[in-house]
Amino acid sequence: MSAAVLLDPARLERPDTLVLQQPFPFMIAHGQLPDDARSELDRDFPRYSSAGFFPYDPRDCGPSVNALIADMTAPAFAGAIGARLGIHNLHQYPTLVTVCRLLNKRHGTIHTDSRSKIATALIYLNGQWPDTSDGCLRFLHKIDDIDSLVAPELIPLYGEFAVFKRCDNSFHGHLPYEGERRVIQVAWLTSEEAKLRKTKRGKFSRAFKKLFGRLDTRLGAGRDRNASHPD
Repeated sequence: MSAAVLLDPARLERPDTLVLQQPFPFMIAHGQLPDDARSELDRDFPRYSSAGFFPYDPRDCGPSVNALIADMTAPAFAGAIGARLGIHNLHQYPTLVTVCRLLNKRHGTIHTDSRSKIATALIYLNGQWPDTSDGCLRFLHKIDDIDSLVAPELIPLYGEFAVFKRCDNSFHGHLPYEGERRVIQVAWLTSEEAKLRKTKRGKFSRAFKKLFGRLDTRLGAGRDRNASHPD
């Protein structure tokens, strides 16, 4: 992989990029990552064993993923996004980065994002996807109808990118999916206080998931032993 920028704002100019302002501002852009970065990003993606979004920690990631996140949070990229979504000086807002490797079926419920978010961007890193709509991002007209699509659903394949302005009607979600679904999420927040609050909450959740994972592993080992040596 070359030292070039991984997430280049110029790629947003592709003719197949979709930008809509109604019912809320959002953009869907395809092919936003270079093909020659695939293997390194695959190698450097964090090996979380639990489902959900985790607060970004550079120590969890290899150099190419850290470089991608640096590009995604750079002022130039924020400026390019903000110009398309109608958000002036998006780069002035603090960013919160979260990373997900695995989902379970409770994820994907339709929501708008919290009022502490100005905008949210997602870059997907999956080399392949099953022939299903499960787990595919949908922007929606209604909070109670997963089929009320505003645009075609986005399959979470390598290099697919989406960003939206948080509004009271910025409904989005996906059909339930369980398994590996690699995505990096960046949210631009209203304040540093909001970032601190969300970071603390995320660290608590991370610690809980790690503890739960260890307990589940021990219980699983016990179940395996009991299965191998029945009473």
